[in-house]
Amino acid sequence: MGMSLFITFEGGEGCGKSVQARALYKRLSQLAVPALLTLEPGGTPLGDRISRLVKWGQDIAISPLTELLLFNASRAQLVAEVIKPSLKDGKVVICDRFADSTTAYQSYGRGLDLDMVMSINHAATLGLQPDLTILLDIPAEAGLTRKKDRKPDRCEQENIAIPRRVREGYHKLAAGNPKRWLVVDAALSKAKVTGIIWDKVERLLSKG
Repeated sequence: MGMSLFITFEGGEGCGKSVQARALYKRLSQLAVPALLTLEPGGTPLGDRISRLVKWGQDIAISPLTELLLFNASRAQLVAEVIKPSLKDGKVVICDRFADSTTAYQSYGRGLDLDMVMSINHAATLGLQPDLTILLDIPAEAGLTRKKDRKPDRCEQENIAIPRRVREGYHKLAAGNPKRWLVVDAALSKAKVTGIIWDKVERLLSKG
């Protein structure tokens, strides 16, 4: 059995976290470290349906509170069905976004009560905390510029003030728990970012 580690990737739009999550997964697989790559919202049949609804439901109104509950419904299923069993099997689980996304977007970004958001997140995750959270930090404007070739989803069509608040929220979360967070400048080259992340993960693996 391998060493179970739960690693999450966070960041604003266009920060490159999905690319880096895949790169880390590939590296672990090449080294024959049992690993699993998943994502939020989604990662289960139920989660994928919720994800489509939340991201592309242009014709339906979804209030911030409803959005919070939908994301956490998807999350609860992912934790129970995928993440917890995989950690129990001794795998390194990499998740592209997790509860911190909801705190950053729904509370700091949209203004829902922080304690409420955190307690609903806590209920959905069954108290599960990542061992390492990698924040790919990028100014809101730069992130949105990087993504403008793609069709914007519902969240991305909003004004620039929300991504700015989301970024500030991430910084507050990281400052509040520096042991868990690794903040990486997303403006660095892809290879450099991959290297910084690998150094940290390798140290965690060698501790085990």
